[in-house]
Amino acid sequence: MIIKLREDEKEFKKGVSTLDIAKSISDGLARVAVCGKIGDELIDLNMPINADCQLEIITNKSPEYQEVLRHSTAHVLAQAVKTIYPTAKCWVGPAIKDGYYYDFDFSTPITNEDLLLIENEMSKIVKSNLDIVRKEVSKAEAIKIMEKAGEPYKVELIKEFPDDETISIYTQGDYVEVCRGPHIKSTGLIKVFKLTKMSGAYLKGDSKNKMLTRIYGVVFDKKSELDEFVYNLEEAKKRDHKKLGKELELFMLSPEGPGFPFFLPNGMILRNQLEDFWKQLHRKNGYVEVKTPIILNEQLWHTSGHWDHYKENMYLTKIDGENYGIKPMNCPGGMLIYKNKQHSYKEFPIRMGELGLVHRHEKSGELNGLFRVRCFTQDDAHIFCLVNQIEDEIAGVIELVNKVYKIFGFEYSVELSTRPENSMGTDKQWEMAESALEKVLKKLNIPYELNKGDGAFYGPKIDFHIRDCLGRSWQCGTIQLDFQMPERFDLTYIGEDNEEHRPIMLHRVIFGSIERFIGIITEHFAGAFPTWLAPIQVRLISISEKYVDYVEKIRDKLEENGIRTDIDSRNEKIGYKIREAQLKKIPYMLVIGDKEIESNTVGVRSRKDGDLGEFSVENFMNKIKEEIANFKL
Repeated sequence: MIIKLREDEKEFKKGVSTLDIAKSISDGLARVAVCGKIGDELIDLNMPINADCQLEIITNKSPEYQEVLRHSTAHVLAQAVKTIYPTAKCWVGPAIKDGYYYDFDFSTPITNEDLLLIENEMSKIVKSNLDIVRKEVSKAEAIKIMEKAGEPYKVELIKEFPDDETISIYTQGDYVEVCRGPHIKSTGLIKVFKLTKMSGAYLKGDSKNKMLTRIYGVVFDKKSELDEFVYNLEEAKKRDHKKLGKELELFMLSPEGPGFPFFLPNGMILRNQLEDFWKQLHRKNGYVEVKTPIILNEQLWHTSGHWDHYKENMYLTKIDGENYGIKPMNCPGGMLIYKNKQHSYKEFPIRMGELGLVHRHEKSGELNGLFRVRCFTQDDAHIFCLVNQIEDEIAGVIELVNKVYKIFGFEYSVELSTRPENSMGTDKQWEMAESALEKVLKKLNIPYELNKGDGAFYGPKIDFHIRDCLGRSWQCGTIQLDFQMPERFDLTYIGEDNEEHRPIMLHRVIFGSIERFIGIITEHFAGAFPTWLAPIQVRLISISEKYVDYVEKIRDKLEENGIRTDIDSRNEKIGYKIREAQLKKIPYMLVIGDKEIESNTVGVRSRKDGDLGEFSVENFMNKIKEEIANFKL
């Protein structure tokens, strides 16, 4: 049996394990080996290999290591819970992006105080260094094992598998679990862990089912990594956009409209600044702006494919006895605008932008401030182009993405998402589309991860994941290459040969949605927005009410120059007023008293740098206007 290891090929007997192969290379490799990888499948170290293959030995330095470690720690969590609460029933416990969770059905509810008790039991299990052993059994035997363990949810899970399927069972000490794996060799390999929070979670994610208790946790190899995580967790609480949104009077959420945010005056200023910035940038880059209706009839959504592929996420209504859909996406309306007249190849590329309000039905348990809402404004654009323009247009969008994210101080990573199971179109179309996106990324030397099966139902996409100041990743921008919509809507143009041809179409967003992006930057800047975005850019603070006339003249002058200004002339101590302006995250405070009036100046305080001294009004205006014009952070 031939096994290929990177560039080398070696011959082994059937039944050899990844651990055996690692030992044959070096004892050092065997010590750090975590599991094996054949193709896209991870396998346990001790699983027999019975056919020729290409094997990768996953170590504690490999990207896959964290997933295996987190999943194994979730099993330790479940074992600890079963030890302390024998009547608890287990559901599932996967690894997730930042850690792991496990869902339980407790006969008596537990509280956050119980998490420390569970953590202590987990520590005992880790110190015991229990071997994690895999065993493959028949479906019938797996059911008997889990019935004996008193796990009805696991029994129901196993019953969903085909009768002839082999089921993998893992044991560690007296704990038994049905799981695909793989796992680390023993519990003693877990170094530093912490349980972080609890929440409710419906069984199988269905609100018709019972509510279970979900316990979240993290695991690291070093205490310093846990300390950093805890610090970021506390910092994230301070920066919570829901908390800051209320304090800074940006937006509100109401039980009368769950998932439908209300923007307050300060929030509207912030929102309008973002939208104006977007419009100016797009005009400079050859886009035209359009607006499409929110409600369109059922037939349109059949044509677009949304009725078959997205109906469960749409809000529906009736008008004059006919079915209508409230748009979950802007693109079908853009198709109708394109079809409004005949086009020539000479017009391409056509870059059509829309700040379009869309509605999507999100489950109530998934709503989260501005991050997960039921109505939001996408900064959409639909680019219609010729085949030979595809690469240039994709590159142009990437350049625009770079420009926008740089202004906000964001770095980003890129994913290429390929054809999902629930898709439209031919194999040839998908291969062409995926190839075009990949070619541009390689040509521009942009590193990317392949995200198989996560494309839109109508085409593959490039996703941009920005990183905020706490290192958190947010998927915002996307470029989607679409061969399907032009065909479904019968879009055509007249080519050089005077015949009709089908245009190529790109969907793209940069902010993603205005609402979510506001939530992200609120947390990224901790509410201390750059001066160009800040709802109030300058607060005039008079030491006494007798200076109000002078202060109002300065305010008028600043506002005439496009600087958003307000006045605090209350009969309060100056220190109190300065402190309050700082809490409101106002970039500049101008203090005015006898000395400033006599010298015809203002005392300038910066939110960031403190007391900057006295400035003439003209010099201060020049300073802040330059800061605003250059989008300084």
